[in-house]
Formats: sequence, C-alpha cells, structure tokens
Amino acid sequence: MLLEATVQDRQGRYVDGLGADSFVLEEDGIQQQLDVVRPETMPATYALVVDSSQSMSRRPDFLHDAAEHLVSFLRPQDRVLVVPFTKTLGAITGPTNDVPTITEAVEHIEPGGGTAIRNALIDVSHRLAGVEGRHVIVLLTDGYDEHSTVPFADALEAVRTSGSTVFVIGIGGVAGVSSEGEQLLKRLAAETGGRAFFPSRETQLPDVHDRIASDIAKRYLIAYTPTHQTHDGAWRAIALASNNPSYSVRTKPGYFAPKPAPVRPILEFMVSGLEGSDLTLSRDDLRVVEGSVEQTVDTFYEATSPVSIAMLVDESGSMKSAAEKAKAAAKAFVEALRPEDSLGVIRFSDQAVLAEDFCTNRSASLAALDQYQAHGGTALYDALHRAITRLAHVDARRVIVVFTDGRDENNAGTGPGSEVSLAKVIEELHDSGALVFAIGLGDKVDREVLEHFTAESGGEAYFPETVDSLGDTYARIVENLRRRYTISYTSTNSARDGKWRDVQIAVPNQPVRIVQRGGYFAPDR
Repeated sequence: MLLEATVQDRQGRYVDGLGADSFVLEEDGIQQQLDVVRPETMPATYALVVDSSQSMSRRPDFLHDAAEHLVSFLRPQDRVLVVPFTKTLGAITGPTNDVPTITEAVEHIEPGGGTAIRNALIDVSHRLAGVEGRHVIVLLTDGYDEHSTVPFADALEAVRTSGSTVFVIGIGGVAGVSSEGEQLLKRLAAETGGRAFFPSRETQLPDVHDRIASDIAKRYLIAYTPTHQTHDGAWRAIALASNNPSYSVRTKPGYFAPKPAPVRPILEFMVSGLEGSDLTLSRDDLRVVEGSVEQTVDTFYEATSPVSIAMLVDESGSMKSAAEKAKAAAKAFVEALRPEDSLGVIRFSDQAVLAEDFCTNRSASLAALDQYQAHGGTALYDALHRAITRLAHVDARRVIVVFTDGRDENNAGTGPGSEVSLAKVIEELHDSGALVFAIGLGDKVDREVLEHFTAESGGEAYFPETVDSLGDTYARIVENLRRRYTISYTSTNSARDGKWRDVQIAVPNQPVRIVQRGGYFAPDR
C-alpha cells in the first residue's frame, strides 16, 4: 500500500529528513510495519477540473488566473489534463506538459450552462484510474451543484478508488460559495489527503498556489504491506502520526481494499424437447436464478468441446448369464462416440481395474472390453473413486458412465465391496465437476444410490428392465451427450466462500425438459 503524507511543525513549516522510525501507522487500529519512507519523487498527472458553468461568469479573470498560475510549479515529468465541465465534461486537453497548450486551453474556457460537480468528479476519476503515477485533482469551482445525478458519497468513492488527492480552490461566483458547498468541498479535500482554499481576491492566489505547490512537492512516500490481505472491497481506515508530538501529519484517511474477483460459474446442462418437438434455443430464452436472484447470462453455447469419458463396467459374478449381451452393448456405446472424445475403461468386481487409460484409440478400448469376465463381488464405490481420481488429471469435460447390476457388496453378500465409503465418493464427486450417467440393471441394484450420484452431478440414471434393453440405454446416453449446453454468467453474489449455490435453469413457455446439477460450489479464494 502506498501513501503520500505531509509533515509540518507548529509554525506550519514543512519537515524534511524523516525516516521510518519517525512514523507510527495503524490500519483499522492495528499497527503496521513500514517498508519504505522517502521523499516523494514520482511523476504526477494533474487534472485541472474547471467549473465553466454560468454561475462562474462574473469571475472569468479570477478563474483563468487561478488555473494558469497552477502550472508554474510543474516538474518536467508531470502532465496536466485541462477538464472544463458544466452538466457534462467539455473538450479535454492533454495530458501534456506544454505550458502554452495548457494556458491556451484555460483561456478558451467560456462560462455557460449548469453545474454537475459530482458527476464530473466521477468521470475524471475514471479517466485517471488507468494512468500511471500519482493522481492530483485541482478542482476550481464555486461549489454550486444543481445538476448532478449521483450522491456525494459515490463521487468520493470514485476519487478514492482512483487514488487521487484533491485540492480545491473555491471561487465565489455570482452568489459566492454556498455554505453547504464549502463544507462538502472541504470534506472532499480532507478525505483524499488534500486541502481546500477559498480565496476572496485575486491577490490571494499566489499564496494559495505556493501552499499547494509546497504541499505537493514536499511529501513523503510511505509504503507498507497491510496485515489484512482479504480482497473484500471494504474501507480500511488509516491513522498516521509522527513520534514527535509537535509535528502534524496529513495523509488520506484510508483506502478501499481490492474487490474480490467476480464469481463466474460455468454450468453445463441437458435440454430435450418434450414429445419429440424440435428444439431451438438462444440465450434470451433462458431464465437462470441463483438462490432467489435472477442472473444475466453472458454466454450460451452448445457443449461441443471434447469429452473425457470414464466407462465403468460391472463384471461381478452376478453378470455371468448376461455377460455377452452386456459386453456387446458396451462395445456399441464405444463405437458410437465422437472420434475426438477420449475414453477410459474401468472394469470392477472385487477390485476396480483401469483396463485401458484415456485415449481415442477405439480398438484399444474394445480390446479392454473383450477381457470382460464375470466373477467376484461389486466394488462400485472403489470404481467411482478410481474414475474421479483419474479424471482429476484430465483437462477436458468430464463424464462417468457406470453400469452395474447390483449394490456395493462383497462376493458373499455379507459386507461392503469397496474400501472407499459412499460419503467419500460423494465428496469427491462434488469437487470433480464430473457428469455421471448410471445404468442399473435388475432387481438388486441400489436405485437410490445411483440416482444420488446422477442428481449430484447433473446427469441421469436409467433402469432398463432387461439386458436386451442395454443397447438402447447406452444410445440414450450418447444422444444426451450431444444435447448439452453450457452457460456462464457473473454471479450477483461475489462472496468467495466455498459454499454451495442453488441454481435453477428454465426455459419459460417452451415444452422442454432440463437436466442439470442444480448449482455449483463458489470458489473459496
């Protein structure tokens, strides 16, 4: 964090030669360790923000003199923006360090129209935010603001966010400087580390210029690393003092911490038309609600990127009578996949075996299925754990297709078949982002568990009545993979708390069915 500070003694003279041991800095009441304390030498960009409204029409010479004298203290590396304003910003000159150009720009300012000081400060702050170096706003105005559309707090926040120091020269216009305007201008300067001056005569301007010049030139640059590193966009109050009680120290009273990066979930879902209707969707057709707040969809497109599919095939002893038909259905599924999609084959009985790692070589995948041999128990959870663990190292869309005819149990049916627990697998599934399609065959299958897996991931569970229907079920999964869409949006909830967010995706007034995970976990940092 960088601060600029001025130090004066009791006689108002600027104090030079101080080091880090001369200051005490607290942020939100917690003392900070100072990294750097040195005279400030950074180049600066000055914005001369000149009120050119009709209320300033009786003091044009005062206005021109005040603006032109300010350029006398510029250093060669400094730059100036001349920014006249009424209800809106006028023609802007600069940034430049050419004095004749600056002077001419000021001389051509002609009063007329209304005043919107707060709007002007926001616009100027946005322009300065992307400029390197120090930012100094010198505001010349009579303080009357009858046309701004934003509150003072918003203008102050914009100035603070841009890192600008504000110096105010209040010039009495047609009706002088209003008391309300004067108080707001003083507050604006004080809360940004600057000062406010209200000269009543031209003869006072040289003294004002000298004091501003000294204030800007004789500053300390103070750097420290805040102990509070949370990016929450909150205000951090700063208190800077000297160890010498006779010295007065002036700096800005605080800063806004960086805002957290936006939360941008990417959600995949399946849409199908009911009763065989044709389906054509656009982003405008969707309604996305996170929690209870409707979201604005930024992107919507078909999910056509390659998929890494983990195919889990149950080869437990209970599959002996249906082994050949199950093998044939699985092979048909493999051959129906897109060439660009990679496939890994895991066979499971007493143990889960990665029979073929992820590849696009369909011959290798078919050969792994040819080794299918029914025997032993059903290590269903171990197979899912093995698939999720392997998919964690795959940079692609992740899909698990699991086929089983029973529940997780050993060969004798007297205990679990897996070493990994159901709770562990569900936790891993949450973190993986994998999409699960489950096929449960027969009366012994644990429908509740399979439906839980698919609901958690946004997939679907199928329960064909006979092994002869397996081919059609696999074909439905292939079709499902080709009917998937992806949306992304910037969440209205920017908290990076790692918590689950419920998300509902709907297509109002269209006869469609949507299958999706139902939400996402927010990032935790």
